[in-house]
Amino acid sequence: MSRVVVSSSNSFSLKISEIAPDKSISHRSVMFAMLADGTSVIENFLRAEDTLNSLAIVKNLGATVVDDGKIIKISSEGIKESSEVLDCGNSGTGMRLFCGLLSSADGHFVLTGDKYLRSRPMKRVTLPLKNIGAKLDGRADGDLAPISIRGASLKAFNYESKIASAQVKSCMILAALRADGVCTYIEPELSRDHTERMLKGMGADIAVDGLKSTITPMKKLLSPLNIRVPADPSSAFFFAVAAAITPNSDITLEGVTLNPTRIEAFKALEKMGANINYEITDNKYEPIGNIQIKYAPLKAITVEDNISWLIDELPVLSIAMACAEGESIVKNAEELRVKESDRISTVVEGLRSCSIEVHEYKDGYKIVGGELQKSLVDSDGDHRIAMSFIIAGLKCGMEVTDLDCINTSFPNFFELLQKITKVDLQR
Repeated sequence: MSRVVVSSSNSFSLKISEIAPDKSISHRSVMFAMLADGTSVIENFLRAEDTLNSLAIVKNLGATVVDDGKIIKISSEGIKESSEVLDCGNSGTGMRLFCGLLSSADGHFVLTGDKYLRSRPMKRVTLPLKNIGAKLDGRADGDLAPISIRGASLKAFNYESKIASAQVKSCMILAALRADGVCTYIEPELSRDHTERMLKGMGADIAVDGLKSTITPMKKLLSPLNIRVPADPSSAFFFAVAAAITPNSDITLEGVTLNPTRIEAFKALEKMGANINYEITDNKYEPIGNIQIKYAPLKAITVEDNISWLIDELPVLSIAMACAEGESIVKNAEELRVKESDRISTVVEGLRSCSIEVHEYKDGYKIVGGELQKSLVDSDGDHRIAMSFIIAGLKCGMEVTDLDCINTSFPNFFELLQKITKVDLQR
């Protein structure tokens, strides 16, 4: 699909249990199954392009996959060299984590992706991996895909990252599991911790002390996963903002992970004035439950801390900022410039086209709240930009182009949106 016209919305009251399953956990579940002794069982796997690419890669690496459309069972007898180039599609998570997983595997592997992924920086993982003995290379001195990996023996490391990135941390933890000694990883602020939680749940020896993770290499294969992937809070947050900016509306998002490193955007929206309640219903690998959001007039906010916890949600949080009273500021978010698009520039350009005053900075922007006006916005192939400005259309109507990217993370987005407003999809 290439274009959508969204109509402004009246008030609504909904419960939604069909939010897309969590993308981060779906990626990790199929990868980590390669480290298990036995059959891992994965329920509610996200069937989107990015995660299905990770599943296909796991198959190409020799895993036996049984998929009945509801439950996926994965058995592996170790990572096998593939004759295929391993296509990660649009997923930086997939490429960076596979770099860590494959860096110590026997064989030669090549990771590639679409044109957007091939322009994203990979040296943040290839350089520290090479420093511990990994044999990786790529374009621009190993910074750009395709990435070539020849499995090697890895040395123990003490690595202090300059950026808070769950992708970099997860990559290095996966490498550490097969290193020749105990490893430590320190980050400047706590990033998402799904990898630590899931691998510890499988029996890996990972000790977390604040910003420091200590990883002891595996002496044997891990226990299989048995997991139901919760709903993705990053996807759910689009509909949280929808309720927060539409007067007299409320929505309950069911079965969402309530991991503290994943709901920071909800906390920010709460600080802006939205009425939000949380209910935990399960807590095995992750705390899981329901989030209820009720409309209330929004006020401006400054977002500068725990940026890595809400980096994916900042584009749609910016739509809430545009609807709030006062001047909202985003700082310390230069990481936005190296996502699927330069999200600082695309957010600024999109909001300006909607007649919102925005000031762009190297590491963020300032948004002066006002009245959104209908506009034509090009997503630049970025799923979160596309969905953010579609949600903006609930206030004023909107036309957004380049929509195929939405299938990378939220295939039923439009199906759910149609419960709120009129949606005219054009191919």
